Amino acid sequence: MSEYSVKIAETIRGPVEYGAFGEGPVVLSLHGAMGGHDQSRLLAQTIGVEGFRTIAVSRPGYLGTPLGTGRTASSQADLCALLLDTLKIESVLVMAVSGGGPAALEFAIRYPERCRGLVLASACTDVMDTPIPFAFTVMKTLAYIPWFVSFMRRMAEKDIDKVAQRSIPDAQLRAQTLSDPEAGPLFKALLLSAYDRMGQRLSGTTNDIEITRSTAYGLEQISAPVLSIHGTDDSVVPYIQHAAPLAERIPHAEHLTIEGGEHVVIFTHLKEVRERVGRFLTKHAHIAS
Repeated sequence: MSEYSVKIAETIRGPVEYGAFGEGPVVLSLHGAMGGHDQSRLLAQTIGVEGFRTIAVSRPGYLGTPLGTGRTASSQADLCALLLDTLKIESVLVMAVSGGGPAALEFAIRYPERCRGLVLASACTDVMDTPIPFAFTVMKTLAYIPWFVSFMRRMAEKDIDKVAQRSIPDAQLRAQTLSDPEAGPLFKALLLSAYDRMGQRLSGTTNDIEITRSTAYGLEQISAPVLSIHGTDDSVVPYIQHAAPLAERIPHAEHLTIEGGEHVVIFTHLKEVRERVGRFLTKHAHIAS
């Protein structure tokens, strides 16, 4: 893989942090909660394929992108467009995971001429009503205590299986995923990334929670090709509420439904997902630049 560089782009809305790697048609990658450009990069490394240039964004409130640059899904979409203007990029393929879904959807709606394809991985596409885990409330307090975060990371590194259990309850599937030569390192990197500068990920996460609990999307307006990837047992972003209705609301959308899959299907079913995403990106690559 080509060298990964992290930069700050100055837009009229404010600074946007992003990383870039690869060569070819451009893919704009958008992370989920507790993310940042590093997790946007991991998303592209996990389900992307060779032959593309990835722009891995830190959305507002994450790491080097101030929350004030975009507190709503629509303003985050506008910020993405301004970033592309700054980088002199006309059109892109977009991939988003989980809480990155709202910004991706709004980008496709607001900038149809610039969104040449949209990949939604376990993405939020409707108003959320699932309970907020109590652990997140506790973490919001402890995340600003450096020694405690360092201690938690060391504990996680020592027993990554225990950390992974929250995402993959099935012991056999969890062991299989963690031991996979490709999926294992990527999944471990994702699990540990939240401990790095944790306090700089919380304002964005809190804002994402507000967005996902108050925003509905005009999905019928999306004209770009869409590929939705979702597990039927996703307890974070429920399949029946988010992925299933897309067939009716976006009739031209493609679907990869993982029976029994959890929220992290891009890791547990890496080969299947990557093959499908690769075909989708390649099919629409000639019109993204």
